[in-house]
Amino acid sequence: MNNIPATTSQTRSFTTIFLIEMWERFGFYGMQALIVYYMVQQLDFPDERAALVWGAAAALIYVAPAIGGWIGDRILGTRRTMLLGAVILSVGYALMVVPGQSVWFMFCALGVIVVGNGLFKANAGNMVRKIYEGDDSRIDSAFTIYYMAVNLGAMISQLLTPWLKDYVNTHYGNGLGWHIAFAVCAVGLLLGLANYALMSRTLAHIGSEPDERPMHWGKLGVVLAGGVLAVFASAYILQHEGVARAFVYVAGLVVIGIFAYLISTSQRSERAGLIAALVLTVQTVFYFIFYQQMSTSLNLFALRNVNPAFEVFGVHLWDWSPAQFQAFNPIWIFILSPILAWAYTKAGKANKDLSIAGKFAFGFVIVAAGFFIYGASGHLADSSGKVSSWLMVWGYGAISLGELLVSGLGLAMVARYVPARMGGFMMGAYFIASGVSQYLGGVVATYASVPSNITDPLESLSIYTSLFNKLGFAALACTAIAIAVLPLMKRLSQTHHTETHAAA
Repeated sequence: MNNIPATTSQTRSFTTIFLIEMWERFGFYGMQALIVYYMVQQLDFPDERAALVWGAAAALIYVAPAIGGWIGDRILGTRRTMLLGAVILSVGYALMVVPGQSVWFMFCALGVIVVGNGLFKANAGNMVRKIYEGDDSRIDSAFTIYYMAVNLGAMISQLLTPWLKDYVNTHYGNGLGWHIAFAVCAVGLLLGLANYALMSRTLAHIGSEPDERPMHWGKLGVVLAGGVLAVFASAYILQHEGVARAFVYVAGLVVIGIFAYLISTSQRSERAGLIAALVLTVQTVFYFIFYQQMSTSLNLFALRNVNPAFEVFGVHLWDWSPAQFQAFNPIWIFILSPILAWAYTKAGKANKDLSIAGKFAFGFVIVAAGFFIYGASGHLADSSGKVSSWLMVWGYGAISLGELLVSGLGLAMVARYVPARMGGFMMGAYFIASGVSQYLGGVVATYASVPSNITDPLESLSIYTSLFNKLGFAALACTAIAIAVLPLMKRLSQTHHTETHAAA
C-alpha cells in the first residue's frame, strides 16, 4: 500500500476516477443520443418497438453492475474490474461502427456494451466511495462532482455525435454518418484508457482485497467466458419482448430478495441504514421512469414537434439537430453540480444540511415542473404544431435539477447507509433497481408512440402533451409519498448514526 498523504491521495485518486468516468460516459451518451433515431430511421422500427428495445437495453445496462460489483468485491478486485469493463466497452462501441442493416448484430453490439458497463459502473462508483469512506459531508459533495463527470462527457458527446452524423450523411450519404458517430464513442473510451494508464499510480492504494493479490489468470478467463455468454443472452433478450419483460420482473424480485436477506441477516447496528437505503431505492425506481423519457418520448418529441431554430428577440442564432436537445440535460447538470456541491458542503459545516430524503422529495417537485413545461406545448405551439427550442431548454433545466437531487445522490445514499463490506454488491443492487425502472420508463414512453401514418405535427403534438401532463401529475404523487416517509427516514437515519458510532 502506498503511503500518500490523505488529502493529496483523495484529490489525485478522485481526479483519476473522474476522468475515466467522463470518457466512459462520453461513449455511452454519444451512443444513447442516436440509438432510438437509428432504430426508427435506419432499421424502420415503429416507435413502440424502439422504445421497448432501448428500455430493455437500458435495463440490462443497469442490471449488469450487480454482477460486476460482486466480481470486483470478491474475484478480480474493484480497480481491475473497472479497468476491464472500460476495455470491453471500447470493443462494444467499435462494433457499432460496422456498417450494415443487421438487427441481430446491433443487439450483439449492445450486449457487449451491457457486459462492459456491468464490469465498469458499480466498481467506478465503489472506488469513489472507498476514497471518501467515513466522511458523510464530503461523500455527498464528491458524488455530486462525480455526477458532473458523467454529464461533462455526456454534454460533449451529445452535442458532437448528432452533428457529426448529420454532416457525414449530408456530404457522403449512404447512412455512413451513423457509424462514424458511433466510432467517436469508441475513440472516447480509448482516450479514457490512455489517461488511466498515465494516472493509474494514484489508485494503487485504493481497491478491494483481491486488488492486493497477484492477478489470478484462471479467474479472469472464467469472467471473460461468462461475459461472452452474457453478450448472446443479452442479444436474445433484446430480440424477444416477452423474454425482456420476464427478465425485468425477475430482476425486480431479486432486488427485493437481496434487501430482505441482508436486512434479516445484518447486525443490529446495520439494519436501520439498510432499511433507509431500501426506502430511497424505491423512490429512485420511480425517478428513473421519468428519466427514461429523455432518450425515448422527449427525444422523438424533439424530432417531430420542436422548431430546431434558436432565436432571441426574433433574431435567428443557429439550428439545433433534434438529437442534440438531449445535451441540455448534461449542460444543466454541469452548471448546477458545483453549485449544489458547494451548498451541501457549506450546509454540512453549519449542521444545516437537508437530509437525502428531503432532497429526494424536493427533486420530485422539480421534475413535475419540468414535465408540466413540456405539457404546456399544446398551448404554446405555432400553427404548424411546432414549439420553440427554448421550451426544451427550460424543461430540461427543471428535470436536470430534479435529477441531481434524486439520481445524483443515489450513489451517495448507498455509500452513506450501506455497510462497507456490502458496498460493491449493494451498489449493484441499486443499479438493478434503476434498470427495472428504465424498462418501465420505456413502457411508459410507448403511450406516446406515434403511428407511422401520422406525419402532421399538429396530430402528434396532442399525443406527446397528453403523456407529459400525466407524468407531471405522477411526479407530484411521488412528491407526496416522499414527504410522507420523511418522519420515518429521520428516525432511521438517527438510529443508523447512533448505532454505527456505538458499534465503532
